[in-house]
Amino acid sequence: MPSDLPICRTCGVQYGEPRTDCPICDDERQYVGWDGQQWTTLAGLADEGHRGRVAEEGPGVVGIGTAPPTAIGQRALLVRTPAGNVMWDMVSYLDDQLIAEVRELGGLTAIAISHPHFYGSMIEWSRAFGDVPIYIHAADRQWVARPDDAVVLWEGDTHQIADDLTLINAGVHFAGGQVLHWAGGDGALLSGDIVQVVQDRRWVSFMYSYPNYIPERPHTVRRALSLLEPYAFDRVYGGWWNRVVHTDGAAAVRRSAERYLRFAGER
Repeated sequence: MPSDLPICRTCGVQYGEPRTDCPICDDERQYVGWDGQQWTTLAGLADEGHRGRVAEEGPGVVGIGTAPPTAIGQRALLVRTPAGNVMWDMVSYLDDQLIAEVRELGGLTAIAISHPHFYGSMIEWSRAFGDVPIYIHAADRQWVARPDDAVVLWEGDTHQIADDLTLINAGVHFAGGQVLHWAGGDGALLSGDIVQVVQDRRWVSFMYSYPNYIPERPHTVRRALSLLEPYAFDRVYGGWWNRVVHTDGAAAVRRSAERYLRFAGER
């Protein structure tokens, strides 16, 4: 596992070769740090004392993060299904200990990532578990920072990656912004910040840019709501530790979208 490839300190995305800029951070949905573009590596993160963090986040769902947090602080999720484990979203950090902990949980059969800010070190994670596929919506093709044969670009509104796991192109935040519906148990929606679980965890919200406070377009929110309507789910797992709507998740998304559209003057 190469430990010297550049990782943007702001968004945490790993690139395949040195460069002076991070296009993901240059985009208006993100930002370049006030001290200018800065880089690190997997070796650099380890030297600074970062380590993997693995902890249960819900029934059949294990959180995978970094302590102390890196980049924008997100954690990934391991969905444990009878057909194998799927990693939802991604972090920058990876080392032998974290690989061993995930293997003890059954390893990985696939990876799926909500949007470019969470691409992290996705290629290294894929290779560590046998070149498992990484599912990304084709509308976000231009943002793949380290192209690789493991990246599967799918098209359309939905894509089933296992009997009970369906990717849905909600299109919020990024054109390829996707969420993962898990039909197991009482049903769950893994949403990253495509559907953002907010501080009042009975609700969610929708933004085009979170750090720059640019609201999402109403027609995009309406489309996302329409695509999610057929799916039943009780829990909504956001992109950070403990950002979980624990009950009545589908209704929470519906009433949150209605509130958003009402404040946007659409209803």
